[in-house]
Amino acid sequence: MREAAIVSQPNPLQRIPGVAIVLVLLIALFGAIAPGFLSVANLSNVLVQSTILTMLALPMTLIIMTEGLDLSMGAVLTLTSLCVAIVSLATKSMLLGLGAGLLVGTAFGFANGWLVAIVGIPPFVATLGTLGMAQGLSLIVSDGQSVVGIPHSVRDIYSATLLGVPMPIVMALVTYAAFHGLLYHTRFGTYIFALGGNREALRYAGLSPNKLLIAVYAIGGAMAGIAGLLMTARMNSGHPTAGLGLEFDAIAAVAVGGTSFERGNGWLLGTLLGVLSVGVLRNGLNLISLPSSVQVASVGVLVIVALFLDGLRSRA
Repeated sequence: MREAAIVSQPNPLQRIPGVAIVLVLLIALFGAIAPGFLSVANLSNVLVQSTILTMLALPMTLIIMTEGLDLSMGAVLTLTSLCVAIVSLATKSMLLGLGAGLLVGTAFGFANGWLVAIVGIPPFVATLGTLGMAQGLSLIVSDGQSVVGIPHSVRDIYSATLLGVPMPIVMALVTYAAFHGLLYHTRFGTYIFALGGNREALRYAGLSPNKLLIAVYAIGGAMAGIAGLLMTARMNSGHPTAGLGLEFDAIAAVAVGGTSFERGNGWLLGTLLGVLSVGVLRNGLNLISLPSSVQVASVGVLVIVALFLDGLRSRA
């Protein structure tokens, strides 16, 4: 199969102005009205706090490029964070805790892919069901209480540095590099574009769109498992509601970044800028002491505006 025959990538330059302008306007706005927003310490804080969202938004980009959606990602993140906390507390091993979170996250991702690709349930419904399952399991394994007393090896990850750069930022950069290489420099990345743009071409080439779709969702689950380690280290505990709602921010970041919900049109750098836009928005609203309910509504407005612009672009 000639890969060029199944790839349909729009000119990325067409998306740069929109998401970049949104980010610049947000920085200018909060720089003017929020004291301390432009300080080096606060901007570094924005980057560190955006790392977990980056780990969710990048795989969410791949899923949306397949014309799918994963509403369970925040709940699975919560469950994997609890798994990291419980297993590392029991074994005193950070690696075993990470392994448990990775295993549980991948299992949920595989289940999502199986329900969508094999059973034929719409992604919204399938992942809404697994969202409920993950939430329920989180309450069961934690008995509704925070898991505290996790080992230093887990807690220190969030505060450690590498050559002066906070470890969460290093992990986010490595994650971006890995996804960039996967999407733009591998055959699997080419197939992801085709899953949303031209599945028939995959079938004619003798490939199984269903298996590829399951793999994409499994990657999303695995990333929720890795992000669970950072979430546990950040909170210094495992909490049964820690990651709820983050799937909303992840979808918002992908939409703001210019990835279309159809035709396999996606852009990872746009998603990264979208993550920073959401991070700047939440940080700025925190600094001016707006309640969390207003913050959620503000991100919602950001999503609606992004989808509206996406609709205009598709009709252009």
